[in-house]
Amino acid sequence: MHRTQVQLDEEQMRALRAEAARSGVSVAALIREAVDVYLSRSESVRTRALAVAGRFASGQHDVAEQHDRELESYYAEA
Repeated sequence: MHRTQVQLDEEQMRALRAEAARSGVSVAALIREAVDVYLSRSESVRTRALAVAGRFASGQHDVAEQHDRELESYYAEA
């Protein structure tokens, strides 16, 4: 294991201590679990995004060349 230092605000620390006491585990164990969950979710999102990339046709042939224009029109409608 590697030791690291993280600064938390008072509310975060209070909530972590309360959850650790409720769960019967250490604050460090909760933080390690949270990091694992975050990393697995991040990897899952990346994997899903790559799985669908290029699978759909927009019918427009210049989207890659005109991506700035396309994004601008999208955000203007939102």
